[in-house]
Amino acid sequence: MASSPARGKVLWHLTMSLDGFIAGPGHSMDWMSGLSFTPGIVEEMVATTGAILAGRRGFDAGYDAEGGQNRRPYGGKWDGPIFVLTHHPQDAPPAAGFTFLNCDIAEAVRTGLDAAGGKNLEVFGAGVARQCVERGLIDEFSVHIAPVMLGDGVRLFEAPGGAPVRWDLVRDGDAPEVVDLRYRPRR
Repeated sequence: MASSPARGKVLWHLTMSLDGFIAGPGHSMDWMSGLSFTPGIVEEMVATTGAILAGRRGFDAGYDAEGGQNRRPYGGKWDGPIFVLTHHPQDAPPAAGFTFLNCDIAEAVRTGLDAAGGKNLEVFGAGVARQCVERGLIDEFSVHIAPVMLGDGVRLFEAPGGAPVRWDLVRDGDAPEVVDLRYRPRR
């Protein structure tokens, strides 16, 4: 009997402002310009990501109608299949490397994992991530907290009336469950 291929993780990966936003108004991401990330983190994500599952609002916000294309993740360092979950794929503008899906979230995750070829399927977008969390489809959650407050935009997670979702810290050693951060205003 042949062994089944390795399966990557479903990884919800994002950068969040101190006040809980993952995108500015209109899904703007310009607030991330100039941020310094942990050395090697972008290279790690590029190497371990096989496919991305994203939402339509984020796709639309990043679409360049004049160029007929959408921004590529990780500053263009990553190239692979991106699946965009939408209720209306028929009106999506064609974009190389993007496949529009109109299906159940579990089917979209299976499609993305199959395309990832044993690497991770990264989940981008608040709505898609919320659906994955509600259905228990996320294997890990990786968040980078940026030293900026946006005051408005797309919240990390909104599920009015939902129960709290608890997470276990994934880290070597005996790290505390709550991560303490301290910042001062940039002058």
